[in-house]
Amino acid sequence: MTQTQLAERWQVAESTLELWRSAGVGPNYMKILDRMRYCLSDITE
Repeated sequence: MTQTQLAERWQVAESTLELWRSAGVGPNYMKILDRMRYCLSDITE
């Protein structure tokens, strides 16, 4: 799932997800080709 998709799903701004990543909180993510990806299983638990 992309950052945009997750932001829409959780109804938060993409910048919120970016802040969470820099703070070391929020869902696990993978960086692939300079883009953040989230596993569906990590965000539905």
